[in-house]
Amino acid sequence: MIKVDSTMTASFDVDPQCGFTPLCPDELPIKEGNLIADELNAQSAFANFRIVSKDCHPAKAPWIAESAEQIMTPVEGEYPNLDIKWPAHCVVGTLGNSLIPGLPDEKEYDVVIEKGIDPLKHPYGACYHDLAEEEGTGIIEWLQERKVGTVIVGGLATDFCVKTTVLQLSTAGFKVILNLAACRGVAEESTQLACQLMKDKGVKIVTSSAELTN
Repeated sequence: MIKVDSTMTASFDVDPQCGFTPLCPDELPIKEGNLIADELNAQSAFANFRIVSKDCHPAKAPWIAESAEQIMTPVEGEYPNLDIKWPAHCVVGTLGNSLIPGLPDEKEYDVVIEKGIDPLKHPYGACYHDLAEEEGTGIIEWLQERKVGTVIVGGLATDFCVKTTVLQLSTAGFKVILNLAACRGVAEESTQLACQLMKDKGVKIVTSSAELTN
């Protein structure tokens, strides 16, 4: 069991959006991605603050793959804030941009982070708008101002946006707890590698919120 002081803890829902679930099969559907709401809600009971991040992408951008063959291939041209191509997903105004069923309305969160709005930037982590991690979203400072010491993290996907967000928070000096039951990954191998990397950086990993206590 991991003891948590809820008064100094935040719960972070990373990109729990329909675009990353089977509810939007033409976007980036992660198996069972739509089934993590109960665990995200459960972990929030151990926190004084609740944060959610969202991909809020435009309909057209250089990183959008025009065919299945282009997915995860390098973005051509001089785009320092882009790395590889992905299917269009989480486009503002579409179902894919919405939070998965079972989560609170956005207005009930303490902070909503919108990222990926700029078509020339495709960040993964929720703490920075750019891959170089030079343009902050403001969430690190927000947490520091409220003297938060611990952040419990879940969301989609374990091996991409969750991993990057966790590492950004850890680097910023927060104690981070990753709740595996509140996450789903794109692929088993990359998810295992991501978890090992996070563990090596000092992140505490629990199988579910049942391993937390006040």
